[in-house]
Amino acid sequence: MNKRNDDQDGSTKGFTRRGFLLTMGTGAITAAATTALPHARASEKKGVGPGEMVSLTLSVNGHRHRLLAEPRWSLLFVLRERLGLTGAKIGCERGECGACTVLVDGEPRYACMTLALEAEGTEVTTVEGLMEGEALGPVQEAFLENDAFQCGYCTPGQVTAAEGLLRDNTDPTPEEIRVGMSGNLCRCGAYANIFKAVKQAAGKR
Repeated sequence: MNKRNDDQDGSTKGFTRRGFLLTMGTGAITAAATTALPHARASEKKGVGPGEMVSLTLSVNGHRHRLLAEPRWSLLFVLRERLGLTGAKIGCERGECGACTVLVDGEPRYACMTLALEAEGTEVTTVEGLMEGEALGPVQEAFLENDAFQCGYCTPGQVTAAEGLLRDNTDPTPEEIRVGMSGNLCRCGAYANIFKAVKQAAGKR
């Protein structure tokens, strides 16, 4: 009698011992993974979830502000919507136009591309912080005297970028001014007067 060995012949229809064992093994793995899934999800909940607030302390224009913020909030959003400092403007919101430029530890930064949490422990300066009491600062005065704006929407970012440039380089060449201001766009095309204003502000400083 010729008995077929089902374990050795993979072509046999129906259940075989090998098929049974494979099925049971796959089931055991699936059960183990399903059992572990709630534990993985529980560990994920230990982080900050969507909409949850964290404590944040910002130093802006020499003043400390304590507030609750979502980790996803940009520095621009917090400055405008939580602190009421609307000098930094909403432009492209993707780091291209420079309308939202602020100084972070003296360096020009796009506030739209900086998380508010990133700015904790730094000194943030907005265009409002460049004034001397009620008087305009040297850069602001130079922009006014040289008519370095038209619609004025980009002007706060231009002024703040110029301030950052002059803090790093007190006597820039025309080429250095062009490079230093290249991250700020003026849709009105007032670049010639902007460059003159930066050069004059350098002299005033």
